[in-house]
Amino acid sequence: MPASFVLTDDEIGKEFNTNLRVNPPIRTAEDRDAVIEGLVDGTIDCIASDHAPHSDEDKDCEFDLAPAGMIGLETTVGLVKTYLIDKGYLTWGEAIRKMTINPAKIFALEGGTLAEGTVADITMIDPDKRWTVKAKNFRSRSKNSPFIGQRLKGQVVRTILGGRVVFDRDAK
Repeated sequence: MPASFVLTDDEIGKEFNTNLRVNPPIRTAEDRDAVIEGLVDGTIDCIASDHAPHSDEDKDCEFDLAPAGMIGLETTVGLVKTYLIDKGYLTWGEAIRKMTINPAKIFALEGGTLAEGTVADITMIDPDKRWTVKAKNFRSRSKNSPFIGQRLKGQVVRTILGGRVVFDRDAK
């Protein structure tokens, strides 16, 4: 989950933002660095969004009582590009494998590649798109993200599943 390679528990102490309450919990800077090292050396072979939506009402409580989870579908690519690729930890090829081919192999799913005869599941990315995470722009019904206000680089522009466009950033 991107929070594990981006955030540290120092963030929690600043304001006790319940969007930082996740499972597994956000850890120390040393733990974050170990996750990054695991991604680099192949010990960790998958990156998942861990999309766990919760309503504002559910998250509007004391930190310890808040449900664990944050949304991740709309920020994962930008976080991977900004915090792993742009910092030189992973190449695009390594990152894409960790988000597509590797999970498909582990879970014995068809797809994960663009090989002839496979399911046409494609995510189109603008790797240079600079954007600010804003709750009002989320397509998800939930807005529980600790990344609101962050500037990221790299954004999904279109998603095709089974040959059908299911997401188009430019569509109204």
